[in-house]
Amino acid sequence: MRRRLPPGASALAAVAACAALFLASCTGHPDETPTGSSPSLSASSDPAPGTPQRLDLQLNIPWAAVFLPDGTAVISERDTALLKSFRAGAARELGAVPGVVPGGEGGLLGLALSPGFATDRYLYAYFTSASDNRIARLQLAASGDGTLSLGEPEVIFTGIPKASTHNGGRIRFGPDGFLYVGTGDSQRREQPQDPEALGGKILRLTADGDPAPGNPFGNAVYSLGHRNVQGLAWDGDGRLWASEFGPDVNDELNLIVPGGNYGWPAVTGAPHRTEFRDAKVVWPATSESSPSGLEIVGSTAYLGALRGQRMWTVPLAGEEAGTPVAYFTREFGRIRDVIHTPDGGFWLLTNNENPDFVLVLPPPG
Repeated sequence: MRRRLPPGASALAAVAACAALFLASCTGHPDETPTGSSPSLSASSDPAPGTPQRLDLQLNIPWAAVFLPDGTAVISERDTALLKSFRAGAARELGAVPGVVPGGEGGLLGLALSPGFATDRYLYAYFTSASDNRIARLQLAASGDGTLSLGEPEVIFTGIPKASTHNGGRIRFGPDGFLYVGTGDSQRREQPQDPEALGGKILRLTADGDPAPGNPFGNAVYSLGHRNVQGLAWDGDGRLWASEFGPDVNDELNLIVPGGNYGWPAVTGAPHRTEFRDAKVVWPATSESSPSGLEIVGSTAYLGALRGQRMWTVPLAGEEAGTPVAYFTREFGRIRDVIHTPDGGFWLLTNNENPDFVLVLPPPG
C-alpha cells in the first residue's frame, strides 16, 4: 500500500425484456432558472431523452456504475459496501469491498475501469475507511461462463479527508490515461484553498496512485477551490467538466483547467473575480439541482440531480455552456448517477428511494 499525500503534508437488450415500461418523460424549466455562460446557446437541436424503463435490481443506495467491455454493469452500493453486477437479465452480488466504513455520506462511492481492463482486469473504487477516504483497485476475474469474482483490493492512494458530509467520491480515467479524483472539503474550509491539502480538489493520478507528471503544483492536485465535486466528464475535444454542490445556493457546472481555482469557500457560482474561475452554469437554488453524476455525449452534458429530483441537460459549445433543460422532474426521486450505456442510451441510478432502481433510457433522438 502506498500513502500518497501532496509534498509537505448487450445486456441492455435484456433490460428491455425485464423492465417495466414507464410513462413518457416530463420536460420543463424550473421556477428558479439556472444560468449558463452563453444563455443564447440553444438546446433545441439537442436530442431529448426517450421514454424510460424501470429496472428493479433491489439496490440499496447505489452510488456509481460502470459497464465492462462485454456489457456487464457493475454497481457500487454506498452503505452495504457491496458490488453488484447485471448481465443478460440477471443480477448478482459480487461481494463486499473490505475496509469500507460507511457513515453519513461516506461508504463505497465512485468506480472507474482501468483503460487497460482487457488485459489487467482492474476495477478502481473510491471508499471511506475508518480513517480517511482512499482509492483501491480490485481485479475482476471471469470464469468460462462469464461469472465474475472479486480479487483482494490493493490500496493505491490514501489520506483524502473524511467527514459525515462532503466526501466527494467520483473517479474517472481521462483521455490522457490518468485517474481523476473529485474530493470534498470534508467540512474543513481551510483545505480547498491550500494546494498542499487533498480536500476540496480534483486530483490527477497515475494508475498506480502516484501524482501524475505535469500536475500544476508538483503533487497530486490538479485544481482547487472546490466544495464537493460529484461528477467528472470530458467533451469531444478533451476538455474536463465537473459538477459540484453549492451550499444553500449556487450549484455549479465547471470547466476545469489545470491549476484553476474555483473559489470555495471565498465565493460560489460566477462572481466575476479575476482570481477565481467562474462556473459555466449556476443553479441559484440548490433545491432545483444538487448535481451529481455527469456524462457528456456529443454536444450535451447530462447531469443527475439529488435534491432537484430530475435530470438536467446542458448544451455545450467549445468552452461555453447554454441554458439547462430539466427532464423527469420529481417523477422518479433523487438521481445519483448518469451512465452512458454501450448501446448509446443511459442508466440513471436513483438514490434513497427504498428500494432504489435503475431508469433505462434509450439512445436520444
